[in-house]
Amino acid sequence: MRVIFMGTPDFSVPALRAIAARHEVVAVYSQPPRAAGRGQKPRPSPVHRAAEELGLTVRTPERLKSPEDQAEFAALNADVAVVVAYGLILPQVVLDAPRLGCVNIHASLLPRWRGAAPIHRAIMSGDAETGVAIMQMEAGLDTGPVLAETRTPIGPSDTTADLHDRLSAMGAELIVDTLDRLPLTAVPQPEQGVTYAAKIDKAEARIDWTRPATDIDRQIRALSPFPGAWCLIGTERVKLLRSRLTDGAGRPGQVLAGFSVACGTGAIEVIEAQREGKRPMPASEILRGLTLPDSLA
Repeated sequence: MRVIFMGTPDFSVPALRAIAARHEVVAVYSQPPRAAGRGQKPRPSPVHRAAEELGLTVRTPERLKSPEDQAEFAALNADVAVVVAYGLILPQVVLDAPRLGCVNIHASLLPRWRGAAPIHRAIMSGDAETGVAIMQMEAGLDTGPVLAETRTPIGPSDTTADLHDRLSAMGAELIVDTLDRLPLTAVPQPEQGVTYAAKIDKAEARIDWTRPATDIDRQIRALSPFPGAWCLIGTERVKLLRSRLTDGAGRPGQVLAGFSVACGTGAIEVIEAQREGKRPMPASEILRGLTLPDSLA
């Protein structure tokens, strides 16, 4: 089929590569290059770079609201557009342009976790499973009917980084299978069970040791690697990136054995952390260069 691919971050790249191996990708749309790095030079997105490696045409409009951009999109005469974390709201005229419309790879089991941060929110809320849904797009936010889905359990050690990579690969496999079977009958999302995955606010990242250990463990894993749940060790802000529940009790924030810390109820053991200006390191390596105080703040 003639496919338009629309995506921006690393999460979208496996789907682009999988589609390009089986279909004609007539154009790739991605967010414009943004200033990044020490020199603040414009840096193309991961999808932009992957598309150029594949020899594909890349378009980076700031928005898709001008008649010129919309006419250029329609002139591609695509059978379908695949959208994966593109970062722009698509006007109805764009949604309607491809013969089979626009389909979206969404990293949750809809209607659970519509919105911006479904992976983070699934871990933070203690969901037992998540997955990928292929949705026929419509004007509402992640409200369209579902064409296909696949599921995966959320393990007790899974971080957002772990699930991100697993769901990205699952989405790539599922979209290729879905495209091969189009047109399909889409199933409307149920009205019950709708939840919204609000964008992560950095204010959510500071650890409150008075909370239960289960909540803090989920917070650490959900916010790893970014923005990173953090606490003060002395006067230094340290990000905690991996953790697990452990036996132990004490006053909230009290350091127990090793890098175990008492919470409001129960305790966690820190497995991986990152000091200011340093790379992420196993807790054992952190402890060789950092003496923990009696309590963390």
